Amino acid sequence: MFHAQAAIAATHARALGEGFVRWPLILVMYDHLYEMNPSPVVALNRAVAISKVHGAEAGLASIEPLMGDSKLRSYYLLLAVQGHLLLDLGKCREAAVCFQTALQCRCSAPERRFLKSRLAACGVDIS
Repeated sequence: MFHAQAAIAATHARALGEGFVRWPLILVMYDHLYEMNPSPVVALNRAVAISKVHGAEAGLASIEPLMGDSKLRSYYLLLAVQGHLLLDLGKCREAAVCFQTALQCRCSAPERRFLKSRLAACGVDIS
């Protein structure tokens, strides 16, 4: 399991920038990691790779089963990923709701700043 995690990290580290990340390879590695450790967090990370390879719709479909998982109910990153994918699809109001809900979860100050910037990127007022 640790070899798969290390391989994923190494693939990211070798990339010269976002446009050079080998997402299809990372997805294959997440597939293997998920076979070894089918945890909700691995599934969420795998969903990001799915979205990079197959698009935001596929990424959203892959996180749908996670939305009811009690272990992830208050995990801000699940909502942040959902919001990011919705924003990619131009669903700004839905994305804003995700980021706003994520801000209500436990997270650090830098994470909170990131979520606020993503909320602002939605360009909608949900109050």
